[in-house]
Amino acid sequence: MFVCMYVCMYVCVFTQFCFTGKNTFREWEDLGVKVDGRCLHHLRFADDIVLITPNIEQAKQILAEFDSGRIGLRLNLMKTMFMKNGLVPDAPFTLNGMNISECSSYGHLGREVNMMNDLAPGLCRRKRAAWRAFKNVEGLVKNIKNIRLRALLFDTAVLPALTYASDF
Repeated sequence: MFVCMYVCMYVCVFTQFCFTGKNTFREWEDLGVKVDGRCLHHLRFADDIVLITPNIEQAKQILAEFDSGRIGLRLNLMKTMFMKNGLVPDAPFTLNGMNISECSSYGHLGREVNMMNDLAPGLCRRKRAAWRAFKNVEGLVKNIKNIRLRALLFDTAVLPALTYASDF
C-alpha cells in the first residue's frame, strides 16, 4: 500500500452497513488520491471502510456524507479513528463536535498498516506462526524417513502459516 505514505488515512467502523446510495461513490470521482489516472478514495471490507484523502477537509466532507444517513450508514464515532502521515499539519479532527482520536497503526485484512510502512511487526507475527506450526508437526517429521513426505508435510503445515498468518 504505497499510497499510505502520501495521504491521510481514516479508519471508519460503522454500526450498520447497507449501501443504498451507490451513486454517492460516483459523486466522489474528483475526491481522493490519483493512482494511475483514477481517484482512490476508499477501501471496503465487510463493515470496515478506510477513507483515503490528501487533506483533512476532504476527509471531513466524506465522513459528513456518510454520517448524514443519506446513503444508509450510521457512523460510530467512538470507534472511528484517523491516521496521518508527517506531511499533514497537527490539528484536532472533529466531526459533529466530537474529537476523533488518532492512531499510529491498525489492523486491516490481516496486516498491520502504519504510515512508516514498517513491515517488522507483520513479519515477526508470521515467523511466530510458522514456528508454532513447525512445532506441531516436529515429532511426526522426525519419525518420517521419506524426504518427499517430509517436504509435503512442511508445504502443507508450515508454509501456509508463514505465508498467510493473519491472526492478530
